[in-house]
Amino acid sequence: MAEPPPAAHSLLERFRAQPQPLRRRLLAVHGEDVVLAALSGEGLLRPAQLAPAGDWGIWVILAGRGFGKTLAGAEWIHGLAVTAPRRFALVAPSLDVARAVMVEGESGLLARVPPGADLVWQPSTKRLIWGNGSEARLYSGAEPDGLRGGQFDYAWGDEFAHWLHGEDAVMNLRMATRLGAAPQMLLTTTPLPLGWLKDLLAEPGVVITRGATGDNAANLPRGFLARLERRFGGTVTGRQELAGEIVEDLDGALWTRALIDRARVLAAPTPARVVVGVDPPAGNGTCGIVVAALGSDGNAYVLDDLSVSAVAPGQWARAVVAAADRWQADRVVAEVNQGGAMVTAMLKSVESTLPVLAVRAARGKVARAEPVAALYGEGRVWHVGVFPALEDELCGLLNDGRYAGPGPSPDRADAAVWALSALMLGPRVLAPGVRQL
Repeated sequence: MAEPPPAAHSLLERFRAQPQPLRRRLLAVHGEDVVLAALSGEGLLRPAQLAPAGDWGIWVILAGRGFGKTLAGAEWIHGLAVTAPRRFALVAPSLDVARAVMVEGESGLLARVPPGADLVWQPSTKRLIWGNGSEARLYSGAEPDGLRGGQFDYAWGDEFAHWLHGEDAVMNLRMATRLGAAPQMLLTTTPLPLGWLKDLLAEPGVVITRGATGDNAANLPRGFLARLERRFGGTVTGRQELAGEIVEDLDGALWTRALIDRARVLAAPTPARVVVGVDPPAGNGTCGIVVAALGSDGNAYVLDDLSVSAVAPGQWARAVVAAADRWQADRVVAEVNQGGAMVTAMLKSVESTLPVLAVRAARGKVARAEPVAALYGEGRVWHVGVFPALEDELCGLLNDGRYAGPGPSPDRADAAVWALSALMLGPRVLAPGVRQL
């Protein structure tokens, strides 16, 4: 297993960094066409985006979102396709993603056609055909058997850690990439802590390139990185999605990263009921405020994490009411162990008609979380989007009753557990010690 040195700037980035008089002089002496040609193709790539030298069978790029993995893959495929007739496999989490990202995306193969090259895209047959006879076919990583029988000189698998049947699909892809004297595969992804992925990285002949979103700062919108850092900085999600780290799951965790990632959707069905779960703070800690809904399909959906930290009681009470108003909640489920009747009184002081169900915990946070974690395992709870701070806390709850962080207390996770329990587990969870005011 070998890792190239850290990424440096591309030729284009170096050109942009030169003083304007020097850039003008280069254009005047060599002409615009010559300079543009020098900066096209590999000139746009940073060294970390270029295929490593040496005898390797698999090149893996583990990097944060926006690093430039798609551009690296498209340039690698084109560079091989135009030099000799070859056969390629292009694999993504689904056929739709393969088409939208690898082929038709802004950094995809159609956008990166080398000057003078002839390329035909046939959507109906899911094929790309170069003028010299090179051919690439699209496949889905969710359908490993679709790769059986194929034969390729080279393969590019994008976001392979997120394929539904990733281990089986990568195995079949490796078996199918067997044409020519030296078949090779490029696998690009933001990483996940998967055992089979770590085993792959440890194999001889696998070369790894690591990178972060910030490595591509020159080509990202102004302020984009700063906004992401404000949202995800300091969280495990940030380390994974921006820094490209493999963040290990804790032994005995009730939730794993892979479990939550499999439970992620872009939208929820029409809600039949909406609940706001509240875990009031002790002192100046975090008030967990999590919104969840029971969908028309009978599953639960986490809609929002609106938790607030280090605020006065009146402020977190207003945040709860605002969450209920925003999502048109049917009920607020608030734990009263810490503040007793004061919790309900504080909420009612902000909105007297707020429907509050006060719940008193008879068991510890982890014991309450266990049946909710089981619902995730059964595929009955989904996250509509990404909630990094909440998900970090869920993954810190251990089945031995401990909380391993981040932070001293899983306030957001506890709020989510109250909301999901109210929606999915009913009176069995809420009956002991419950008062309705």
